[in-house]
Amino acid sequence: MSKTAIIIPARYGSSRLEGKPLIEVKGKPIIRWVYEKAKQTKLADMIIVATDDRRIYDAVCEFGGVCEMTSNQHKCGSDRIREVVDRHPEISYVVNLQGDEPMITPESIDSVIENVKFDANADISTLIRVLHDEAEINNPNLVKCVIDVNGYALYFSRSKIPFERNLDVAVFYGHLGIYGYKREALIKMTALKQTPLELTESLEQLRALETGMKIKTSIVDFVPVGIDTLEDLERFKKTVL
Repeated sequence: MSKTAIIIPARYGSSRLEGKPLIEVKGKPIIRWVYEKAKQTKLADMIIVATDDRRIYDAVCEFGGVCEMTSNQHKCGSDRIREVVDRHPEISYVVNLQGDEPMITPESIDSVIENVKFDANADISTLIRVLHDEAEINNPNLVKCVIDVNGYALYFSRSKIPFERNLDVAVFYGHLGIYGYKREALIKMTALKQTPLELTESLEQLRALETGMKIKTSIVDFVPVGIDTLEDLERFKKTVL
C-alpha cells in the first residue's frame, strides 16, 4: 500500500548548539514541537524520527512518538532518511522535515506533499518565501532560489539572484530547507556522486538540478524559526512563552 511519510532526521551533536533536539521549551523538547506539527498535517500517513542517538530515541518514545535508530556514519539528513525508507517498501512519498524547525506550519508541510504526490513532473518539492529585507537578500547563509513560470526551481544560490538590472520587476525568493521526494527520486539522489555546482555552493539540492531532476516549489508567507544557536533558541522561546 502506497504511503506518505514525514521523516525527521535528528542528531545530538551540533557544533553550535549541542543536544538541541532535547532542549526543552515550555516543558517539551524541541523534537516534540516539530513532531506535533507533523502530526497536524492532513496528508501524511506516517511520522518517524530518524536518529543515531539513544537519548533522542528514548525522548521520542517517551512522548509517544515513533523513532528509528540509524547509522552514525551518515553525512547528511537525506542519507539518514534513505536508510529508513529502505526498511519501508510501503513508503512512496517522503518529506524530509528538519528537526530544528518547530515553527513550521502543518499547511506548508501538506503543500510540500501535494506538489510531489500529485504533480507527475515533480521529482522533489520544497518551499520558498518572498524576501524584502536587503540584509536577507545579501546573506550567504540564506539560500536564494529562482523559479520558472510554472514554479519549478531553476537554480539555488548563496549569492543574490537574480541580478536586478530592472528594479521594478525583481523578485527575490528565500529557500526553506524542507523537501518532499518521490521514493525513486530519493533513492536516485542519495546514490549520485556530488556534482560540481553542489560542491561549489555547498547546496545538496543542486545535485538534483544538475542531473536533470525537477524541483517544484510553493511560496509561503511565514518566516521560519530555525534553531541553530542560543540566539535562535531565545527567539523561539519569545514566540511561545
